[in-house]
Amino acid sequence: MFKKFSILILGLYFPYLVYSQGHTTLSANTPRIVVGIVIEDFNPDYIERFWDRFGDGGFQRLYRAGFICGNHHYGNLIQRPAVNMATLSTGTSPSHHGIINDKWIDRLKKKEVNAIKDDYFTTVGSDSDEGARSAMKLMTPTLGDQLKLVTKGRSRVFSIALNDYPAVLAAGHAADGAYWLDNTSGKMISSSYYVETFPKWAFDYNGNKVADSYISSKWTTLKDIGSYTESTSGDNPTEIGYLGKYNSFPYDLNRLKKESGGSYRILKTTPWGNAMVKDFALQMIAKEQLGYDLVPDLLTVVFSSMDYERYSFGSFSVEMEDTYLRLDKDIAELLKYLESGFGTDGILVYLTGLTSISYPADYLKEKYRMTAGIFNPESSIALLKSYLNIKYGEANWIELFASQMIYLDHELIEKKKVNLQEMQNTVALFLNQFEGIAFAKASLEIEANNFPGGELETFQNNFHIKRSGDILIKYEDGWQPKDKFNPLDYTDNSQVPLVWYGAGIKKGTTMIRTNATDIVPTIAAFLGIAPPSAVSGKVIEEVIKH
Repeated sequence: MFKKFSILILGLYFPYLVYSQGHTTLSANTPRIVVGIVIEDFNPDYIERFWDRFGDGGFQRLYRAGFICGNHHYGNLIQRPAVNMATLSTGTSPSHHGIINDKWIDRLKKKEVNAIKDDYFTTVGSDSDEGARSAMKLMTPTLGDQLKLVTKGRSRVFSIALNDYPAVLAAGHAADGAYWLDNTSGKMISSSYYVETFPKWAFDYNGNKVADSYISSKWTTLKDIGSYTESTSGDNPTEIGYLGKYNSFPYDLNRLKKESGGSYRILKTTPWGNAMVKDFALQMIAKEQLGYDLVPDLLTVVFSSMDYERYSFGSFSVEMEDTYLRLDKDIAELLKYLESGFGTDGILVYLTGLTSISYPADYLKEKYRMTAGIFNPESSIALLKSYLNIKYGEANWIELFASQMIYLDHELIEKKKVNLQEMQNTVALFLNQFEGIAFAKASLEIEANNFPGGELETFQNNFHIKRSGDILIKYEDGWQPKDKFNPLDYTDNSQVPLVWYGAGIKKGTTMIRTNATDIVPTIAAFLGIAPPSAVSGKVIEEVIKH
């Protein structure tokens, strides 16, 4: 009877009707559902800057009624979505979970590998190859994996995101589903690693061609454009804009899609991508009956802040402000839905960032006279190659440079009978002379030492003996890498917001430094379960005791 009724009303506001059908060894006071609201490129400054423009049901609701961790950070050297999501979901650092970057060199297989791409699995939900993904390279269990173990598989674990990295690494190994937006088809898809048969409700969602509907519209500002006083003007010449030429409202998304080669990826840079994630989440909770019994379920919902175009417009753009004003409405709708169905004490919600965002180096230097600048990795690596050729002979000594890591060709070094440690130290000393580089550290030095606390601790956190490069690089504060052909995609800002809400949590604030690794053990404490064995973070006691 309930199933038939839920089909008629989509089941969106009545999950509490079936609480009595479930049973668990966990406490009856345990939250029915844990929801992580995670935002890519979420600068803490945005909350204060846009506060007066937010409604009272989204960000303001969480901050006014929740417990705020106001000094929250990722302790990783490399601030990439793949690295940070693995840290967030496992409660430990890359040195343990193994996701040290988006890609790395597999020394045994002698090839470059991607953190999640896996050709053994296929796309479910479309005909593209964008679902050939898995969490096989994640070396430690996630919170979702632990929930599955503790409840003997009865807990349901899902993730939804615009991009594949956060979706897969939030879901972990044992999840019931991980979904993300397919750039090729505009559909929400998954991998056969998680889903053998695409659910009918998800198939129906895709059948509505939501992406095409949004693409056919224009992106105009939510409010009068003259009211966006926290932002720079919409036609600021320093903002390169879409395709290097469109930087003012309104935006014709269909035209941008065509000029971008027909990819739906453009949606990920607009508020409509976030709206799709929110709508898909609401459908999922109802159709998968998450939170409908006494066994706690876990859902991670990942939104994006303009995705790959964030640096084409910048932190102070009208586009970024409009994205957050609309995202505030999406979060408000999600919270209203959860509280209407489960009650505030029946949910545990945490809001945090997946990555932060740095202010442009030119802005810091020109407006505030701060020490900042642009570092050109392309020319620096070219100089390094020339130097190595002079010192060790003409050869292709460098195998890969990827996001602050340099991989040397070990096979070549051995063949030429060069001492590996000597070459690592030579490269590190050479790079440390460059303006803009704070530290270049050889992997053998990192492996042999311990750097608890201080600036070098992030090197240790991000170092994995089997996967990391030969040299790891940290840029000076305010300096940002940018080469001639690739867009800027880097942040040195480790701080992101963290707010807890629901499950009896009282309003409060702590300025004690907390780490992304602390979220998993804190949730485990709320649920009354042991955290995954590899957890290196600590319970945030101020949240529990407050």
